Amino acid sequence: MKLDVIKLDGAKAGTVDLGDEVFGLEPRADILHRVVRWQRNKAQAGTHKVKTRSETSYSTKKIYRQKGTGGARHGDRNAPIFRKGGIYKGPTPRSHAHDLPKKFRKLGLRHALSAKAKAGELVVLDTADLAEAKTAMLAKSVKNLGWKRALVIDGAQVNENFARAARNIEGLDVLPSMGANVYDILKRDTLVLTKAGVEALEARLK
Repeated sequence: MKLDVIKLDGAKAGTVDLGDEVFGLEPRADILHRVVRWQRNKAQAGTHKVKTRSETSYSTKKIYRQKGTGGARHGDRNAPIFRKGGIYKGPTPRSHAHDLPKKFRKLGLRHALSAKAKAGELVVLDTADLAEAKTAMLAKSVKNLGWKRALVIDGAQVNENFARAARNIEGLDVLPSMGANVYDILKRDTLVLTKAGVEALEARLK
């Protein structure tokens, strides 16, 4: 498929051919869902923790005699039945990550790129190079282009001036091609790829 290439000032800079095997698939929600779920589970901290019976701070002394009270038989106040006692089988620190094959992750990224292309939310930028790291200038260009929540994916390395200028612009994020992932792509309204980014992604995903 062919797509127009633009510059930061909105002027046209030719066209680019996008490979159908990366940008022309019919997006499948089930594949995207599995990859996003894998990403979010891997990122989850898993630091939830409760105290068990052996970790609460009450005394271990028997609270009353075994027989003759007419009540239940108890040992100490750490029992889960008492208020502020230990929690039975509560959460402990663990990893929420699960495995997902590399081939499936690549397939998910291809479907995410194809979904943006099909929805008309894919923009190809000639280059993301700036002579100066001026946030005001970049913010003006972004506003004129109508990007409200955009992700810019560059080639192997992001231009330092562009990254510094974009740092304080709300709704604009920048990643190198190796940082491209399904969750970040789907989360934004507009996906902006530089020509170098297109080449790097096609080389990575073919």
